[in-house]
Amino acid sequence: MYFRAYRFMAKGLLSTDHPVLAHIIPMRRCNLSCSYCNEYDDFSSSVPTQAMLARLDKLADLGTTAIIISGGEPLMHPEIEKIIRKIRQRGMLACLITNGYLLTREKIKKLNTAGLEYMQISIDNVRPDDVSKKSLKVLDKRLVWLSELAEFIVNINSVIGGGIKTPEDARTIGSRAVELGFSSSLGIIHDGLGTLKPLKGVERDVYFEMKDQGKKGYVRWNGFQKNLADGKPNQWRCRAGARYIYVCEDGLVHYCSQQRGYPGVPLESYTKEDIRREYLTKKACAPYCTIACVHQVATFDNWRDPQTLGVRGAVRRESLQAIKTLYQIEQTEKV
Repeated sequence: MYFRAYRFMAKGLLSTDHPVLAHIIPMRRCNLSCSYCNEYDDFSSSVPTQAMLARLDKLADLGTTAIIISGGEPLMHPEIEKIIRKIRQRGMLACLITNGYLLTREKIKKLNTAGLEYMQISIDNVRPDDVSKKSLKVLDKRLVWLSELAEFIVNINSVIGGGIKTPEDARTIGSRAVELGFSSSLGIIHDGLGTLKPLKGVERDVYFEMKDQGKKGYVRWNGFQKNLADGKPNQWRCRAGARYIYVCEDGLVHYCSQQRGYPGVPLESYTKEDIRREYLTKKACAPYCTIACVHQVATFDNWRDPQTLGVRGAVRRESLQAIKTLYQIEQTEKV
């Protein structure tokens, strides 16, 4: 996988008119109900497999490099292996984000056969509570199975902020991940109202402790998160809708999971012109964005092509002052 990943990175640097990463949702329903999450429901059906395969063909035709399958809980889709095989058949990298609850030894073997290349499991605490059921106590046996059987890369991701009650558990989770041969990451999230608060006390201590251990596989993309930890904005060029796209269960293209509705165009009619427009469009939510996938993709292009089209997207409260400040900076630079 590493050779393929480096080859695709080179492709991303050479051209800007194709998506580097697309996020697809084959199942909005989830078997859990973590209180900080706004990306699931408890009733919807899986997206028909043929519809998912058609969307993957379209993404491949647009030149997409990698696909992340998410949800909801994607392992609830009855033909998830068929979706993964299609991604590989069309020459794209196949990645999956899961809560891990539905993993069995047999399921891991099926994912190997389908060609999955990367899996991220979200684990938020050592023991489940009313904020998050994604706990090490429940999932540890499945992690052992993965360490024994998985032929794909596994990353264990924890989060702090957003009401997580025991941020210090991230230390235990990260250590266990590395012990089993996995990488581990730590993300900062906003609360249910979309507000990002500076990290304080134990949260802050845990963040910087794990950041300093980055060479052991903990936090690899720290540039954005350092400012977020301090409650400060980032000045960057978000390329969502172009280099990163989010395709919901209804087949509509959105900037990301937190900006559903923008641009809200059906994937089947999405074109290179849409990509070029959104590549140059400023995003109102960018200063306090917490979505690591979008941050990472932006590194391909943050150094080139200033965004010249007007601001779009919903704005979180703390972004308002940041937008005014960045506008003042731009005006000063012009003078």
